[in-house]
Amino acid sequence: MKILIIEDDQLVANIYRNKFAHEGFEAETAPDGEIGIKLVGSFRPDVVLLDLLLPGTTGLEVMRWIRAQEEFAKLPIIVFSNTYLSQIVQEAWKTGASKCLSKANSTPRQVIDAVRGVINSTGSPEQKAEAVTIKPVASAADAEDEASFEARLREDFVRDLPATLSALRTFLQGLTRAENEAGRLKQIEQLYRRMHSLSSNAGVVGAADIALMADAMEALLKELQDKPNNINASTLRTVALALDFMGNLFDRASSPATPFPPADVLVVDDDAISRRAITYALEKAQMKSISVEDPVKALDTLMHRKFELIFLDVDMPNMNGFELCTKIRTLPKYAKTPIVFVTGLNDLESRANSTMSGGNDFIAKPFLFIELTVKALVHVLRSRLTPAKK
Repeated sequence: MKILIIEDDQLVANIYRNKFAHEGFEAETAPDGEIGIKLVGSFRPDVVLLDLLLPGTTGLEVMRWIRAQEEFAKLPIIVFSNTYLSQIVQEAWKTGASKCLSKANSTPRQVIDAVRGVINSTGSPEQKAEAVTIKPVASAADAEDEASFEARLREDFVRDLPATLSALRTFLQGLTRAENEAGRLKQIEQLYRRMHSLSSNAGVVGAADIALMADAMEALLKELQDKPNNINASTLRTVALALDFMGNLFDRASSPATPFPPADVLVVDDDAISRRAITYALEKAQMKSISVEDPVKALDTLMHRKFELIFLDVDMPNMNGFELCTKIRTLPKYAKTPIVFVTGLNDLESRANSTMSGGNDFIAKPFLFIELTVKALVHVLRSRLTPAKK
């Protein structure tokens, strides 16, 4: 059984090649889409494992080429996607993906199981029989070897994190100092490629917290790369905030990661369109939200239910966001809950008022969905990590 792994991160590609070889597959790798297309014709794999976010010839373009060839029209293709780039994932399904996996949330064992599942459901009788034949018999020794393998991967990953953080900070400094769009785009590209690699590697080693943040940051940087007009003071603050927080996550990388249960978030905004936009951005991060338009009702809701994060509009009738924030801080269980202002006001006085009233952060309207998602993840994860530091 042959598998072709089209993946631009050589470390990740080698990990998967070695794992599949250990499982009895004949595995080959391609570092980009162009070479991947050539290998489909010469190597003639039984299944393709494809990263969608490739430089140059993209994963979608590779899929379109494969599906246009009559002899490969039914070749099983499992794609790696970014959790937050839903449009690309939808395009992958339309183009003929057999299965889509979130790269940041997939361990090698899960990927191997997915490959076997696709072969068993779509492969020929001969392929199905071979997949069963090459499957090694599980044993205590096999389990011990796999655990040892995963531990070594994790050690290597943690060892390289300081260098990764240093590189990310260097690119961020270059981005903030860039004097023109070409310079900014160059630094965004560097940040994006590093974050893409970090997301992949964190997923492989099971560093769930880092993978979660890197996945969202990769999507934000991709958005800024594709639409440079969105590179502004607000998005740059969000990128800087996230990179600073990722340094905290890196410090904890040696400890076992815990699952990320959905956070309860309160959204207070008198504009229905704005409320829907914020709710949508939170849903992308698997957060549950309640939205209200009246500040007085918001106070009543806060007294009867606990939220981990609060988003406030500033310009609201009866009570503005700054006044509401001040009242929220008088509630004992909300003394330290993260509060983020979402506002079209971006002047120095508004920033000062947001801090003086007890706010933790603010994001400027109009905002990118993924920018708000990143903000939400940073504040919820940081709040959850605070008790561990005491």
